[in-house]
Amino acid sequence: MTAPPEMLGHRPALRAGVLLSPPLLNGAAVVHLVKDPVSGAAFEIGPKEYFLVSRLDGSRSLAEIGEAYGRAFGRRLGERNWQQLLGLLGTRRLLAGGPAPQAQAGPGPQRTGTLLRGTLRLVADADATTARLHRVLRPVLRPAVLGGLLLVLLAMEGWLAASAGILSGDLWWLLGRPAPLLAVASLLWLSTALHEFAHGIAARHVGGTVGEIGLRWRLPMVIMYCRVDNYRYLPRRRDQLAVAGAGAFANLLFLLPFCAWWAALPAGDPTRRVLGALLLLGSAQALVNLVPLPPLDGYTLLGHALRVTRLAPASSAYLRLRMRDKAAAAAYPVRARRLYLGYGIGSAVLVLLLAAGLAAAVVLTV
Repeated sequence: MTAPPEMLGHRPALRAGVLLSPPLLNGAAVVHLVKDPVSGAAFEIGPKEYFLVSRLDGSRSLAEIGEAYGRAFGRRLGERNWQQLLGLLGTRRLLAGGPAPQAQAGPGPQRTGTLLRGTLRLVADADATTARLHRVLRPVLRPAVLGGLLLVLLAMEGWLAASAGILSGDLWWLLGRPAPLLAVASLLWLSTALHEFAHGIAARHVGGTVGEIGLRWRLPMVIMYCRVDNYRYLPRRRDQLAVAGAGAFANLLFLLPFCAWWAALPAGDPTRRVLGALLLLGSAQALVNLVPLPPLDGYTLLGHALRVTRLAPASSAYLRLRMRDKAAAAAYPVRARRLYLGYGIGSAVLVLLLAAGLAAAVVLTV
């Protein structure tokens, strides 16, 4: 049934600030995420619903949107279709002029959890704190500067890789000396804190927001964390990749002055040996974090690059389905079948290689 003319003349609009994600592969389906930044609620919609919702800007009538929909998908929308869509958006308080959304609760308790496992919020307004840091660092965040630094870091890692034997000996030497070992551990902990702040600063630079900064512990481990909000809704893939990769970049940048110091000292100098161990451990810390396995940043980078959400669980589900019911697995889109099969096999091989490398390292050091 065609919608009545009085309904088709309406020009509804989404409430300002509602976020829509780019298309994401989720299992066999392509979805878009919709998020209300006021309430924090998010849900998924399909490409057809996204086509309609993304055009609710107050300038186009339902008739105009319906005509564009008919040209794109080969069918017209009836009154019931519009009622369902607008009813969904109205219920979720996403339409301009409707009831005001219920704001999400303010910052939670400063500390949650127990003595053995929990979190501690360190700043009241993480987004404002990160914005101040971003203003200070903005001159360094120009593409030309970052590109130059990236080339320098790649050269540094190449040099350190060529010196891996010397650095491994330095690490073995360090393990028997508690005081310098504690100093190296403290510097690596500081590097993890800078890693988290780098995610937040990168998010601010490309239009994202930072929800919380604090400490998370699972004794004996205590680490910093920086929760970045909304950056997965950024329209440009490169911005999402920049946020996800900023932490490892900061880890390597942290090592740069220590590498220069290490190079300036003569062989056999005790300080040089401490720095050599720091460079080896710090490089491993940064590069291992780029491995595309959850929950590492490399896994997040791969998901953004491929425009896939829940890559690991979706791959696991597809492979199980493929073993049980090949006909059902064949119903997946070609791209989904290739991605999930490739990631499932690739991640298994990667885990085996990492296990073999770890075992070889243990044997060589015994």
